[in-house]
Amino acid sequence: MIAVLKQGVSKQQIDNLCNWLKEQGVDVHISEGKYYTVLGLIGDTSKIDMELLEDLEIVDSVKRISEPFKSANRKFHPEDTVIEVGDLKIGGGNFQLIAGPCSVESEEQILEVAESVKASGATILRGGAFKPRTSPYDFQGLKADGIELLLEAKAKTGMPIITEIMNANHLPLFEHVDIIQVGARNMQNFELLKELGKIDKPILLKRGLANTLKELLMSAEYIMAGGNEKVILCERGIRTFETYTRNTLDLSAVPMLRELTHLPVVVDPSHATGIARLVKPMALAAAAAGADGIMIEVHNNPAKALCDGPQSLTPEQFKDVAGKIRKILEVVRE
Repeated sequence: MIAVLKQGVSKQQIDNLCNWLKEQGVDVHISEGKYYTVLGLIGDTSKIDMELLEDLEIVDSVKRISEPFKSANRKFHPEDTVIEVGDLKIGGGNFQLIAGPCSVESEEQILEVAESVKASGATILRGGAFKPRTSPYDFQGLKADGIELLLEAKAKTGMPIITEIMNANHLPLFEHVDIIQVGARNMQNFELLKELGKIDKPILLKRGLANTLKELLMSAEYIMAGGNEKVILCERGIRTFETYTRNTLDLSAVPMLRELTHLPVVVDPSHATGIARLVKPMALAAAAAGADGIMIEVHNNPAKALCDGPQSLTPEQFKDVAGKIRKILEVVRE
């Protein structure tokens, strides 16, 4: 249920109403926009008398929300959420380009890639330290050492870093990581999501291999229900009957999610296609579709990459893509 308040309502009046609603056994989420304030009622709202609430002098209208996701719902929070990462902002018209290797392999590799992608316009450095692999015999990442190398690259380039978490027990290692990524395989690891809801750090939540947008938003809800509202959604392709690409990139998810939620939406064309030559057209399409950011895998020697070499761009290829993305954004923002 949401209650839209009239313009000119005082803070004291809002506080009084919120206290009364909480006495009825519901939590209240306050969203203050330019022209009005929205109170989102979360919990068992069956006890709330809609007519009584609507008749209050400060209330403009009251509506019941049928969708199960509440905190992530744009009806609860009409204006775009803008998430700050250091001096950067994601969402609300703020676009960020995220780039780096699938996996951190060595100090030389991550520093070389970090400097090259920054020079080409990347604003956030990605790199895997803990790697979930289909085969137990594949490279699993450098783990804690990988995070240390990412932090070294951050210190040298000034770029914020994003890396994936696989286990809540590893959270202490992520203290200085700027954005924590939840991979597709962990999108419905609800115990992990609950723990991430307790921290004050941006979370990039990737859509699962075979999950609907509703399920993605419900996973975001787990994080937000814990108190952490700094959630970034990521479309990275879903598994379909198509075999020519690694996954099928669902770019319709971008405008659909922008209707359903106020959270920023990022697109990962590298994992979606699994083929380096397809990353450029899909990245440009994602920018045209209105994504708040694009995440691209870049390796200084893809042929010798320990993880996902076939989908990784060279620094030179990334420079070309980054330049084209900027041109698309100029057109989209006109």
